[in-house]
Amino acid sequence: MLQKNELIICLGSSCFARGNKQMVQIVRQFLEDHKLTHKVVFKGKHCFGNCENGPGIKINDRLYEHIDEDKILVILEKELLK
Repeated sequence: MLQKNELIICLGSSCFARGNKQMVQIVRQFLEDHKLTHKVVFKGKHCFGNCENGPGIKINDRLYEHIDEDKILVILEKELLK
């Protein structure tokens, strides 16, 4: 059976206000562009509890903090296009 990657984006108010609202669209577009929608479970979580280090995402339990629009693409390529 195909092992799916799990990508969780923090949608707590702090991360959301600092850019994760835009990250949701970037991640969705990346998954579509690279035909990964069937290989990645993409969901939001209310808060990771690390607001001072946000915005944040988790990919397969690996936490990435202080992400922005440029960093997210590098992270997605590294983690999902292996």
